[in-house]
Amino acid sequence: MNATAEARQSELDRALDAQELGSALAVELFAVADLLTAQPQLRNALADSTMPDDRRRELATGFLGPRVSAAATAVVAEAAALRWGSPSGLVAALERQGVRALLGQAQATGKLDTVEEELFRFSRTVVGDQALRRALDDRRAPRTARRQLVSDLLDGRVEPTTVELAARATGARARTYEATLADYLKLAAAARARAIAKVTVARDLTAAQRDRLQEALVRQLGRQVNLQVVVDPSVIGGARVQVGDEVIEGTVAGKLAAAEQQLL
Repeated sequence: MNATAEARQSELDRALDAQELGSALAVELFAVADLLTAQPQLRNALADSTMPDDRRRELATGFLGPRVSAAATAVVAEAAALRWGSPSGLVAALERQGVRALLGQAQATGKLDTVEEELFRFSRTVVGDQALRRALDDRRAPRTARRQLVSDLLDGRVEPTTVELAARATGARARTYEATLADYLKLAAAARARAIAKVTVARDLTAAQRDRLQEALVRQLGRQVNLQVVVDPSVIGGARVQVGDEVIEGTVAGKLAAAEQQLL
């Protein structure tokens, strides 16, 4: 993402953060995103870069004012006034704010850590179950059926916010379900300005090992870190840690591969 796109995203983030975050606002933002997806003419009008920014803002306000809350109208109007490069970019921006609204509510109620962990665990379940992954990625199946599948698996077992997010991820556009959940997890980490460290090990870490690794990464990165531990029996000793594009290779297999490269 270039600097201009990041600036637009940050501006819209501030518009959302000025509102009272919660599931009601998220539902409205998701509904607007779905409406724009279903109505290309409206979507194209709100994203028309040849129209003055203020005019697009007025168009969004006039259309949505009687239909949604003032908070949702303010966010959508701000999104319409920005330039996303394409109509689909506008829809994706609103989708992102809906997710942030749910995560913001979880943070305010002290449940963000739990929601994040539950989403991560469910993403690993999906990755490890080929039939489930195919079912959730099957665009030929009605989205309502895929949402119901997620609800049947999670309802009563995890936080309601986790269920909402996991079900919403079934609407991923041109992306996989797993990749969509990964984006949600990045937003959860960003809510606390934390980095996500994916740790791959042969056996699960003890609580003490997690604490020591987290402390070491905080010292190295200079910011808080969320650990996502993935157990992979093919890993031979040690741990592989990935933070963004940076990989810290501490496995025996990795060291052997590095030594082999030096000999070539």
